[in-house]
Amino acid sequence: MAVILERDLPRGREAFKRWAEAARETVNAVGIDDSGSATARLAVRPELPRNVWAMAVRYSLFLLECRAPGPGVEVRVAPWGAVKILDGPESDPHNLTPPDVIELDPEVWLRLACGITDWAEEKDAGHISAVGERDDLSDLLPLA
Repeated sequence: MAVILERDLPRGREAFKRWAEAARETVNAVGIDDSGSATARLAVRPELPRNVWAMAVRYSLFLLECRAPGPGVEVRVAPWGAVKILDGPESDPHNLTPPDVIELDPEVWLRLACGITDWAEEKDAGHISAVGERDDLSDLLPLA
């Protein structure tokens, strides 16, 4: 099942861009740079309408799925989407969940996808739930 409908791709692209710009404005407003406080970057959460968040998540998951197609790892960003990526063992017919699962909150996922934070920062902060051998997406991020 597609995480975003083809007809919604332009809206998703715009929402992802809007989220990234708002996040970067927040970073600039408080004077955080790439070498700045990880704590401050981990708190970036732009005030945008729920529908912008939903489309930004769906579109960014679509980008991730295009970048690393495959059935081996499921990336879940509740409540707005999940994709399976990377080659590797698939789920068995009795259990549709693949052996590797990564779960993130929307703000964590979008910070990673936009390059506001990196995988190690979010993982060290306890913001990433990952089960399985392939529990690190740092080579695939940021998307923008």
